[in-house]
Amino acid sequence: MKEMIYKIRLILDTEEDVIRDVLFDPSDTLEDLHNGITNAFGFDGTEMASFYLSDEEWNQGAEIPLFDMEENASTAMQNFKLSDVLHAEKKQLIYVYDFFSMWTFFVELVSIEEDLTTTELPKLILSVGQVPSTAPEKEFKSEDVSTDDDFNSLDNFDEFDFDNFDDLMN
Repeated sequence: MKEMIYKIRLILDTEEDVIRDVLFDPSDTLEDLHNGITNAFGFDGTEMASFYLSDEEWNQGAEIPLFDMEENASTAMQNFKLSDVLHAEKKQLIYVYDFFSMWTFFVELVSIEEDLTTTELPKLILSVGQVPSTAPEKEFKSEDVSTDDDFNSLDNFDEFDFDNFDDLMN
């Protein structure tokens, strides 16, 4: 039986095209993918990072962090194989590296191929564009609540007990 390999496209969210295609073993973990991304884009890999499940429209879903901050929890990257989160029906993830700079990547499973060469993985096979010296500015948009009568109504404050507000602050 021939081994399978994943061809994964990594697209840095910038105005200029910055793309890397990397081959991975489906049994590699998301932590291995994290390390492959940082190597392919020239980052030192010392910053916090997370993957987010995504649908076909790149909507951000559940987080899979580099490290799990809760005791006895198993949501860290090292606990997920690529084949657990990327497969024929589910091909996309969002990856954020360095939460201060917010380097954001679109991660897509491009193909599942037979490994004819038994090459050492991961392996960078395509590199397009240069990584900018600083992360692009992110613009966060929120809903306009200035015209929302429910939000702006003073009646909403009736449910709060302001007499005991000091108790809440202690």
